Amino acid sequence: MFGLFRKSKPVKIRSFNENRKYGVAAKDLKELLKKGCKTLKLPLPGAHVCLYSDGTKVTEEFFQTLPDHTELILLYGEQTWSGVVHDIGELLDTDRHADAIIKAAKGLLSDEESPKRRKILSDLLLNLDDRSELESREEDEEWFRGVEARFKTKSAYMKFNCESRIRGYMKELDDATKTIQKAKVRAEFLKTSKSLVEMLKAARYNGSYFDRTEKEPARLCTQEGWFTCQGSFDLDVCKSLHSINPYGSRESRIVFSTWNLDHRIEKKRTVIPALLDALQNHKAADVNLTYFYRLLFTRENLKLVHIVCHKKGAHNLQCDAKKVFKRASDANKRNQTTNGKKSRLK
Repeated sequence: MFGLFRKSKPVKIRSFNENRKYGVAAKDLKELLKKGCKTLKLPLPGAHVCLYSDGTKVTEEFFQTLPDHTELILLYGEQTWSGVVHDIGELLDTDRHADAIIKAAKGLLSDEESPKRRKILSDLLLNLDDRSELESREEDEEWFRGVEARFKTKSAYMKFNCESRIRGYMKELDDATKTIQKAKVRAEFLKTSKSLVEMLKAARYNGSYFDRTEKEPARLCTQEGWFTCQGSFDLDVCKSLHSINPYGSRESRIVFSTWNLDHRIEKKRTVIPALLDALQNHKAADVNLTYFYRLLFTRENLKLVHIVCHKKGAHNLQCDAKKVFKRASDANKRNQTTNGKKSRLK
């Protein structure tokens, strides 16, 4: 009896295989199914309705509580719907998105007020505008905008980018010379610095880390150029699953500059001071330069991290005292011998 006086509820409905939505008004679920099947040209027997957002099945009682213009999906037979996640899965499994989906995403972005959804749409557009398969300046001039003309390929520039970061670490080491007051210690430090530079030159400043044309494990990215955040210094993986392909677009290249090659055992707070301390009473020849080289310049101590995962506080990790010198026993013997000779001369 009361059903006769119910006000029709307007909703938006679509089918399993169609993105277009239709406006339908119905007083109850039965009327909705009838009108929906007629509009979408689907069989009525076995038809049922779910929420588009999360796949919740709509019952008669639930239907009456829905806000006006709720988005629904009409299914029949054995069809199931897992919500927006289903649409994302379909999107990732097809290459048909190139033009239509970019246009649709831009349209949604212009009307979207939710900050979270705007972020999702913006990230989607950034990744859809992927031109990572292109390598040369002639093929993708936009990617090279602002990049020196001497770089003809993306890989060459990315390699230089990594080399520049590593060279910067070497400069920080050289700057430590200013803090050394003893002439003998400074001389040994300069020998150490020179040796480390030679090791870096032999390794081409480890520029291979950002060069997708290099073989594994020399590179940190996939062959396509995708980099994955390795998580903060105290974690094994990135919990946020950050990833980026700086080869894909100019914007991604610029954003990648905010990612850090972070020293697990800290460069300024720990590694450089440990090297300086080792040279206070020992010669450069006694110090295990291979160990310090690995700590300062290689993946043994470096982690590629998204800026959010870069913890700038103290890491509280120390150098391995057993690896500071080539052979600790030999260094001790050298000191004992020297001290013994001096005492006999007195």
